[in-house]
Amino acid sequence: MIKLFYAPGTCALAPHIVLEWVGEPYELQKVKPSDPDYLRMNPLGQVPAIIDGDSGVMNQADALLKYLAHKYPNARLGDDGTLQDAYELDRWLAFLTGDVHPAFFPFFVPQRYTTEDNDTNRQTVKEASYKLIDRVYQHLDKHLEGKTHLVGDRRTIADAYAFPMMRWGNSLPKPLSAYPNLDRFYQHLREDAGVQRALEQQGIH
Repeated sequence: MIKLFYAPGTCALAPHIVLEWVGEPYELQKVKPSDPDYLRMNPLGQVPAIIDGDSGVMNQADALLKYLAHKYPNARLGDDGTLQDAYELDRWLAFLTGDVHPAFFPFFVPQRYTTEDNDTNRQTVKEASYKLIDRVYQHLDKHLEGKTHLVGDRRTIADAYAFPMMRWGNSLPKPLSAYPNLDRFYQHLREDAGVQRALEQQGIH
């Protein structure tokens, strides 16, 4: 049975949602990434992480999502078997990992991006993140015009991965509603039963 290690509200929400969509039994363990016991098991302290039987610790959200799609092919959450669809899925997973997620780093952990340990500098770094986030949100908003899903006409692991990053947008000065297609996508997923169960289990909304 798969065991998922998570911290509430992080991108660990993505494989949590996928596990709900798959519908097979799994275990959850809430962790604090900086906890010494967790670091001994997972030295970089990343979440999400999973253990599948005797697999040892596996991490990196996009890799875990693809692992779940391959492990549970009947859930039809991966590509549709064509080369073009495989590319599209990989493209959006890469965009979420390499562009959207990093855009939020200065927002959530501004102290990592300044050598000046004071509130003014941290706030300056945080404000600089707004332009980065706006850029990737605009790109996603344009892509989602007339679409319900990121890839094709069906839900995939890419939708589950995008959801927590759209949820983070609710903490920004510029509301998610300023991106109408993105907001529609987010609200649609919020109504999904599996998403709701994952949110409830993590104690978030």
